[in-house]
Amino acid sequence: MEYESILKSEFMDAPFYIMFYVIVFLFGICVGSFLNVVIIRLPNNESLIKRSSHCMSCGEKIRVIDLIPVFSWLLLRGKCHKCKAKISARYPIVESLTGFTFMLVFYVKDLNAESIITCVLFALLIVIGFMDWDTLEMEPIILALIFLLSIPLHLLTDTLTLSERIIGALCISVPFFIIGEACRLFYKRCREEDIRGIELGDTLLMFAAGAVIGTKAIIVSAFLGIILAAVCGIIYKLFITKESKFAFGPFLAMGIAISALWGERIAQWYLSLLIVEN
Repeated sequence: MEYESILKSEFMDAPFYIMFYVIVFLFGICVGSFLNVVIIRLPNNESLIKRSSHCMSCGEKIRVIDLIPVFSWLLLRGKCHKCKAKISARYPIVESLTGFTFMLVFYVKDLNAESIITCVLFALLIVIGFMDWDTLEMEPIILALIFLLSIPLHLLTDTLTLSERIIGALCISVPFFIIGEACRLFYKRCREEDIRGIELGDTLLMFAAGAVIGTKAIIVSAFLGIILAAVCGIIYKLFITKESKFAFGPFLAMGIAISALWGERIAQWYLSLLIVEN
């Protein structure tokens, strides 16, 4: 489906673009502030709205003036206003990442229903990525929300057919599940350990995302995720922890995010190379 371009209209001038993207960025960092809460509290089964934000060191309730995303952290120089304990740079990183990715989505996809839903997808991927990095687990509710995004996308756009969404949900998740189970049986028989080669959360992530971005894009995202995980895994093992085990989810999330914007183009580019070579 070809949308009528709004943001790239010849009638829009520079002040409009500046104002629009500033608003998108500010909205994004506010969303990112909430994502920080989700990333920390959801794995611990804590309320996302009832408990006030507080310093993790002294327990002091954070002042309203110190809750401004990104800017408060910079003004406080990354320290609690009371006890001066360091506040993790993770907070402004998540907030800024959300703001910049929202801007990128609108820049690539223009202003339409698909871009708005894609922003929601990116927010959920940020939660999945950081949460999996911290806990090596993915919350089923977040995976379910990603899958549910395929419904409004299918109803409001016709960029993908229903069959493309179904095949997209299965074409990577099924091989991931088979590999995971095969490795599990191998480790049980040879080492008496219950270890999956690919965790079930990673499989469900690819199932949910495949329904959202379709067959070609999910294949590209799996390829990108594996490459990123391999490179970063080598660096992580050699220079940081010396351990082999690390989260796969963040790299799959990055691959999905890239593919949500350019997956179809990357797939077409690759197929064109094969045609030229043949």
